Amino acid sequence: MAQEPFSTQVATPQWRALAEEWTAEALVRHGIAVTGPSEQPRIRAWSTQLTVPTDAGLVWFKATCPAMAFEPALQQEMARLVPGAVQEPLAIDAEQGWMLTRDHGPTVGDQRTPTAQDWRLAVAEAARVQRVLVDHREELLATGLPDAAPETVVDRFDRMLEIHEQTPAEEGPHVAPGTIEALRSRRSELVDACAELAESSLPSTWQHGDLHPWNLYGTDGHVALFDLGDGMWAHAVELLCVPYGVVTSSDDVAWADVVPAWREVWEVEPDEFDRLWRATGFTHAVNRAVTWHRALLTATAAEVAEWGSAVEHHLASMLDA
Repeated sequence: MAQEPFSTQVATPQWRALAEEWTAEALVRHGIAVTGPSEQPRIRAWSTQLTVPTDAGLVWFKATCPAMAFEPALQQEMARLVPGAVQEPLAIDAEQGWMLTRDHGPTVGDQRTPTAQDWRLAVAEAARVQRVLVDHREELLATGLPDAAPETVVDRFDRMLEIHEQTPAEEGPHVAPGTIEALRSRRSELVDACAELAESSLPSTWQHGDLHPWNLYGTDGHVALFDLGDGMWAHAVELLCVPYGVVTSSDDVAWADVVPAWREVWEVEPDEFDRLWRATGFTHAVNRAVTWHRALLTATAAEVAEWGSAVEHHLASMLDA
C-alpha cells in the first residue's frame, strides 16, 4: 500500500489530536501547562508546525517528513556537543520526527534586511560549529544525518541518474533525458572534484544545508541556528553554497565581504579555498538534489508539480561548475 503523503497526514484531525496530546504530556514533565488552543501556521511537503500557548510562553511543535525525521535527534545532539549553537529541545520523538522548542523570537532576516555583518556573523558561527563537530561524525550519523561526504557523492550521482531515467515524468520529480546525458558527460570531472575534496586539508563535517538569516536568531553579538532538516555530513566548504546563492541573488551585500569570515575561522588561505570552492560546485549540486528528491518521496502530486523541478535545477547546476 502506498504511503500516505506527509502533508495529507498532518492535516487530519486524528494526527492533530495525537500531536497535541504528546505536546501536553511532554510539557507537563517540564512543569509547563498549555493555556489555549494550538495553531498550525503552515504545512509543507517536508514539515509542519504547531504554535502552542503555555504559561511559560509560546512553544513550537515541529513534525518532519520521513526523509528529514533525523532533525529532532540531530538538534538534541548538537545542543549537547556545541552548547548555545542551537536551542536544546524541550522534548523529541526521534522515531516520529517530532520536536518541541521554546519560541526564540524573530529571526535575523525578519528583523531587518540582512547586512554584510549579519552574513559574516552567520558564516563565522556556522564555521565554528563545523570545527567543533569534525570529531563527532559517528554521533551525528547515528541521529540519521545523511552521509554526503565526498567519498559518497559519485555513487549518489549514479543512483540519482538511474532513478530519474526509470521514473516516468508523471510519477515524481523528473530530470529530462537531455540533462541526464549532459550530466553523464561531466561525470569524470565530478570524480576528480570528489577526490580533490577528500584529499584536501579541510575535512568533512556537519553542513547546515540551508544557511541564511531567516534560519538564524539572536543579537548582533551572537546568533544561533535552527531548521536543521536539510543538513548532511559533507565537505566543510559546501556549507557556503546556499549563502552564496542567496547573497549573490541581490545587490544588498557583496560576497567578497562575507566569505573571508568563514575562511578565517577555518584558517584556510584564499588560493586553497578557491580550488576547493570550485570542486564543491560539483558535489553540492548532487547533494542538494538528493535532499530535494528524498523530501518529495512522500509529497502529493500537487507538491511534486510545485517543487519537483528543484531536483533537476540543482543537478543541472553541476553543468556550470
